[in-house]
Amino acid sequence: MAARQKRAKSPSKSAGRPASRTAGGDANRSGKAAAEPVGKYFNAVRAALDGLDTYLQEEDSPLYQHDLVGAVIASYLARLRGSFASWENRLAFADKFRISRSESGFPAFQNVLELENDRREAEKRLAEIQDEETLRQEMVDYILKKKAMPKPLIRAMAERRYLQSVQEGQHFSPLVLPKTIRVSVNPKTNWPYYIVHWGYYDGMANLPLVYMVALEDSSEDMIKTLVAEGGKLNKDVDIPLPVGGLLNPALANRFDEFCEKNSSYSLTLSTIASSLDKDFDFLHPKQLRRFVLGPFYHADITSHGEKVEKILQKVKRAENQWLLTWTIQEIFSVNEKPAKWGLWGGEPARESFHIDTDNLDAARMGVSAFERHALVPHEAYQAVFASGQRKALFEDYKTHVISGGQVLRNF
Repeated sequence: MAARQKRAKSPSKSAGRPASRTAGGDANRSGKAAAEPVGKYFNAVRAALDGLDTYLQEEDSPLYQHDLVGAVIASYLARLRGSFASWENRLAFADKFRISRSESGFPAFQNVLELENDRREAEKRLAEIQDEETLRQEMVDYILKKKAMPKPLIRAMAERRYLQSVQEGQHFSPLVLPKTIRVSVNPKTNWPYYIVHWGYYDGMANLPLVYMVALEDSSEDMIKTLVAEGGKLNKDVDIPLPVGGLLNPALANRFDEFCEKNSSYSLTLSTIASSLDKDFDFLHPKQLRRFVLGPFYHADITSHGEKVEKILQKVKRAENQWLLTWTIQEIFSVNEKPAKWGLWGGEPARESFHIDTDNLDAARMGVSAFERHALVPHEAYQAVFASGQRKALFEDYKTHVISGGQVLRNF
């Protein structure tokens, strides 16, 4: 039993709107990329994502205490690394790369849209470019005859290799379609219980977001199909997890559309969860989590954290001049209002979500709970400590320090 797959659509946002400032890379200076700001940026992001992945992979990582959360986030980090690898390859023939320097520190949404468009057009564009062997032979002939570098041919070769990598790799698209990764039955209600996740690159905030929802399905057809006698999962039904989309095929397309329209960072979790509960009479969200990656800070690139960036500029080694933050938000249902049906209609079951009103930040975010985290190289952490700004910068964060390939947690 499987839901359908469809191709991701780009959210209807202006590609030019989120671009803040521009970091440029000359296509003919790729050998010097590491010495340029854009090269430093890619190196720093790669180190940050690798460090976060190390943090996630450790057996006693706090995220693994939340069941599947760590594993799910790690899969989206792999997508993000694929995107950065493609963007870096693209600089071999493109002139500029846009970074949201004054906001998130991540690539501007225009880059995400361009990468998604290149993925869709890759086959067609590859057919218009000569094959690699022909390009290589023409480059040799040109060098022998002209005694110069054949720049157009070099760019064509770079573009061909880029398009091939885009075709083959995974990327963080504007909307990474939902997947169902776990199915069970709630013994109290005898309703199927799903865990579903999806990804979203917010075009206004320029931030990668990951969502996970645990919900029950009271659809009559799904109950008959999935629930056996005694309230157990029907073992006779083959469910090849992960399933592309919501497991319920009758609601899968609508659920995709909901995720596309209701995943903006500007929406609180309470708003998203309440909308999901209202829009789907037979879906009952019990818990919704959001992983917000960023902002990302770099000494030479970003300009949204003046205190942080001034301290990072004092770090001697360029590969350690960065700081990555992330936030985990959660909202859960504390009560379900039972459905009421009568001769003239009625109301479906509705959820009551808990918001921690005792915590001002939690109330503002519309969440039951949240955690802020920061990941920083050891050398950069020493610079922060020496500046006397450790408490001011990290007071509300669980701080994790990378040292010798390991992550030292909760400094």
